[in-house]
Amino acid sequence: MSSLLLIDLGANSFNGPVPQLPAGVTTVDFSRNKFSGNISFTCDNYDYLGYLNLSDNLFSVELPYCLNLRSLVHLNLANNNFSGEIPSSVGSSGMMMRMLQLRNNHFIGELPRSLENCKYLRFIDVGENNLTNIQILDVSQNKISGTIPKCINNLTELTKEESPKQKVTSWYYRSYIKGGVTVTRNTSYDESAFLMWKGREFEYSNTLGLVKSIDLSNNDLVGEIPVEITSLIGLLGLNLSRNNLTGSIPTRIGQLRDINFLDLSRNKLSGKIPSSFSQLSHLGVLNLSYNNLSGRIPLDTQSKTFNSSSYIGNPGLCGSPLSEACPGDELSRDPKLNADSEEKQQEDEFISAEFYISMGIGFTFGFWGVCSALILKRTWRYALFRFLENIFKNYSIFNTK
Repeated sequence: MSSLLLIDLGANSFNGPVPQLPAGVTTVDFSRNKFSGNISFTCDNYDYLGYLNLSDNLFSVELPYCLNLRSLVHLNLANNNFSGEIPSSVGSSGMMMRMLQLRNNHFIGELPRSLENCKYLRFIDVGENNLTNIQILDVSQNKISGTIPKCINNLTELTKEESPKQKVTSWYYRSYIKGGVTVTRNTSYDESAFLMWKGREFEYSNTLGLVKSIDLSNNDLVGEIPVEITSLIGLLGLNLSRNNLTGSIPTRIGQLRDINFLDLSRNKLSGKIPSSFSQLSHLGVLNLSYNNLSGRIPLDTQSKTFNSSSYIGNPGLCGSPLSEACPGDELSRDPKLNADSEEKQQEDEFISAEFYISMGIGFTFGFWGVCSALILKRTWRYALFRFLENIFKNYSIFNTK
């Protein structure tokens, strides 16, 4: 048995604890049986074990914190009664892991941050458990494809506006030798994380529990932004940039009232910028650049606080702060010129109507006034006749010459 490399006892009725495994084993499949008890063997040095399937059994214990399977690629513990927290050793020892299946158990707490060590992880399923407090989802700069799942609103901690704690504390077992005796103690430590925030990388430790963010940037995601994401009202940061997302920005984006950082840039989003952006009163960083958005940038005060770099690269967008005017804006671009034009128009209307009417009335009254005076004044009549006589006389002289 010591040289046995593959053990496949799947789909039988074996029960009791898992037997001792050969040191050089590479593949173990005990699925669909009735095995129970502990799995402390995972703390032993199985340097070549790459495939372990214990799914569909009767295990009802906590996973050991000393799990030590450095070469593990495939781990399937689904459909059992495992309880407690998922230990950080799952990620620390399984750095080569590509598949982690923990569905349908009774795990509680958080996903361990040590999973970030699993650089080759392609499949993870932790559904149908009692996991809580998943506040930070960062899978940026990978090659993740497909659509953003609509069930993203199942991240219930992100649907709460308040955070119960500032720090994130994890527990593990630490063993040491004291007086020739091995002592094991339950030890805690405060988690810390490096997160991209507003274009810069920051380390969070003392306030990590307050940070709620989703970063799916720099992947190959397609499809529309699911409207369900707007129910995550506790989000402080959302980064979906540099993907291939299409469709429009959800009209209910304004429900993310606490969001401070929003980056949807470099996708293929289309349609108008929703008017509900005016409700994002805490928004400090906005980037919608390099999409296919169109229409007028909302005129609300919130949208005007960002400069043109937040909107560039959208050929169909217009209005302030961009230099492109919207249709109908040409006459209203300069308020002073509009005021001068309106004043001139009013002056023209005055000259062309009232002014000429007044002139006509004045001329009429003046003409008849002179004529009346000539009729009534004898001396004036005589002077007028003499004046006309001289004119005719001169006219005759000029004609004879």
